[in-house]
Amino acid sequence: MPTPAPPSPPTHESPGVGLAMVALGASAGGLIALQDFLARVPANTGLVYLVVQHLDPDHEPMLAQLLQRVTALPVQDASDGIRPHANAVYVIPPNTELTVAGGLLRLAPPAQPRGQRLPIDLLLLSMAEDLGARACGVLLSGMGSDGSLGLQALRASGGLTLAQTPENAQFDSMPRSAIASGCVDIVAPAHELPERLLQALAQRGPTKGQATAPDSRVNAPEGEALLDEDAALPVIVGLLRAHCKHDLSDYKPSTLGRRIQRRMGVHGLATASAYAEFLRQNPQELDLLFKEMLIGVTQFFRDPDTWLELAQKVLPTLLERSEPGSRLRAWVVGCSTGEEAYSLAILFQEALAQQPEHQGLSLQIFASDLSGDAIALARRGFYPAKIAGDMDPALLARYFSPQADGYLINKQIREMVLFAQHDVIQDPPFTKLDLLSCRNLMIYFNAGLQRRLLPLFSYSLRPGGALLLGAAETVGSAQALFTPLSLKSRIFWRSGLAVGASTVDFPINPRPQPKRPPEESPVSQTAVPSTQLQAHAEQALLQEFSPAAVLVNAQGDVVFINGRVGRFLEPAAGKANWNIHVMAHPAIRSQLAAALRQLLQDRHGCIELPGLELDPPSPTRLDLTLKYMREPSSLAGMVMVVFRERAAPTRSRRKPGSAADAGAIADLERCREEIQALRQEMGAAAEELQAANEELQSTNEELQSANEELTTSKEESQSMNEELQTLNGELQTKLDDLALAQSDMQNLLNSTDIATLFLDSQLHVRRYTEQITRIVHLRPSDVGRPLTDLASTLIYPELLADAQETLRSLSFSEKEIHTTDGLCFQVRIKPYRTLSNVIQGVVITLIDITAAKALEARLRKA
Repeated sequence: MPTPAPPSPPTHESPGVGLAMVALGASAGGLIALQDFLARVPANTGLVYLVVQHLDPDHEPMLAQLLQRVTALPVQDASDGIRPHANAVYVIPPNTELTVAGGLLRLAPPAQPRGQRLPIDLLLLSMAEDLGARACGVLLSGMGSDGSLGLQALRASGGLTLAQTPENAQFDSMPRSAIASGCVDIVAPAHELPERLLQALAQRGPTKGQATAPDSRVNAPEGEALLDEDAALPVIVGLLRAHCKHDLSDYKPSTLGRRIQRRMGVHGLATASAYAEFLRQNPQELDLLFKEMLIGVTQFFRDPDTWLELAQKVLPTLLERSEPGSRLRAWVVGCSTGEEAYSLAILFQEALAQQPEHQGLSLQIFASDLSGDAIALARRGFYPAKIAGDMDPALLARYFSPQADGYLINKQIREMVLFAQHDVIQDPPFTKLDLLSCRNLMIYFNAGLQRRLLPLFSYSLRPGGALLLGAAETVGSAQALFTPLSLKSRIFWRSGLAVGASTVDFPINPRPQPKRPPEESPVSQTAVPSTQLQAHAEQALLQEFSPAAVLVNAQGDVVFINGRVGRFLEPAAGKANWNIHVMAHPAIRSQLAAALRQLLQDRHGCIELPGLELDPPSPTRLDLTLKYMREPSSLAGMVMVVFRERAAPTRSRRKPGSAADAGAIADLERCREEIQALRQEMGAAAEELQAANEELQSTNEELQSANEELTTSKEESQSMNEELQTLNGELQTKLDDLALAQSDMQNLLNSTDIATLFLDSQLHVRRYTEQITRIVHLRPSDVGRPLTDLASTLIYPELLADAQETLRSLSFSEKEIHTTDGLCFQVRIKPYRTLSNVIQGVVITLIDITAAKALEARLRKA
């Protein structure tokens, strides 16, 4: 449906910290897109526009001058420390980084080497932190992925994000990468983006700055108007519940209203009922709205006082209470992209380092969030370079590995955290916890849901466990369940008051009940069709007489179990592992592994291991049969392991030290030597593979670095080429104008019918008209020849001296000169002045006065 033109935002002519800013990021192919965008921007939007383009650091750009030709807004290069004015465009200078801090523009030398710089991300990240909802980001044509991370942070802080349509961009990598990350609100061609931007800002209304709450999953300015129609909110929540299977009805209406209003502004819809109808017609918008509800803003060690108290009081107490060698359990609710969970893991490692007597303890952290995208980012454990400002440099060096454009969490910390997509409202909780962190999440829930969650948290904690809440959250009416440790940092101990499971409202997902078929009369056993008798009989035989067996893949993972295998296989302690090498009985583990390895190498046949003893002395023996499966095709490449028990044969007594015992001992020793040799070979092969893997990783990093440098150089060259093409077009236009002016001048001189000769400051021929060729013998090749080399019919030996005198004194000379063929000319010699009033030669004009002289002679004679 067509959208009405939005009213223009108020104009701000004076600088101020409350101005909204729009960052325009571009790279290769971005000059045309920037011109298309700025050409459509009205002169009184009240916004500040910051332009960042990948520029060659060694080339003096003309980007500001080129942009000024297409827009009425003043365009200038950005300067360090200035407070920008509204309705103005500021362009990043070459070889600098542009950021925003305290409402001021900041310039600094690049911190990264060429090829690894991300100037668009850097500007957008600083705007997200400094401006919040007053920031807008626009990503235009370019190569690479610069800008995607910045748009994600800007959108998380409540700002507006836009991108050029990839099909409309000359280079689509940058806008396509941002769109794929799911952080772009508006996608349109470059010339349509200004109108869409102003429409969205007008729909949102005036935006005020606000501080972002730590680890909040929803972050929007307080005090905005709620939905205009109360009846539309339940309808929209119901559509979300039906589509996404998550119930948001217990969220505060103000929270839901702000996020819904944001999406209404993106689509230019004025009423909530119109947006509800839009959702019905566009199911894909439900996914975007659900992601909008779950925006998380977090950082490492946010609220340092809370983490300090956690390190000094909570963790030491939990360590003292724990049994040696035990594992503590923690749950981080609403973990967003994982910074808080990893912060807790780092803090625990630091606590163990300070208390060596507790080195045997470990911590298992469960981190959950409703957003699948946030969980995916948290599992990667990769964070941008800006996290260096969030923590102690020593911790950064100890627990992170620097990468090309950020930091990767170390494996030791990553293995301490288990991430899961989890809905605290509907899914069962984690239990037997020593620590539970739910910071700045319940402030977005209504009072009823808060009253339900606090007893659930108490039930999940062990007696004496710790509960962490956000700065604006309290335990409310559940004060009997928790004892405050610090009201300032909102840390509580679980009290000794027992919470029964019957008193806790457990959030369990409702399971859809299958529809019951209509009642039917029972069918007698004799009514079974005869065609099923064979299948039933075969099933009964398999259950009664088939041996215990397992089917394993090439890695040894058990994929199918038949019969009872508990005597031969048992799950190992710790994390669930269904690998046969781990589960096999210790007495048969080595023989089973060797046979399985041999069978997988041969890829055919069958191996039998008869007479294995499980628990000596035992009256039974175990016969193992391993068969490589080729048919059916679904089982090809797998191995069937069959277990058969039989009675052990009776043995006659023999004296110790007999030849049979000696042979058995020799066989056993030989087997041990073979096993030891195999272990050494496997160790050597593992070391070689590790070394090869490290070399390949190093080579890959070098190639990646070279590729990034080449990509950056290509982008910078493309940007410079675009500027040069634009300048070349303008110069070509000027050349055409000059050629036309020269043609006009030549025609003008020829039309005067006056013989004219132009000489330079050395009195060499510069130009002449056709009429003078009748007097001075000139050809086109004579241009540049001195005046003294020219032959003429003039009886004027003083011509050279008069020209030199005019050039010296700048005086005017005029004489009547006759020619050898009886003609008379009036010869004038004047200085040649340029437009800048500089003398660069002389001009000699010859006017034919022969007829006038003849008439004068006749008159005199009369």
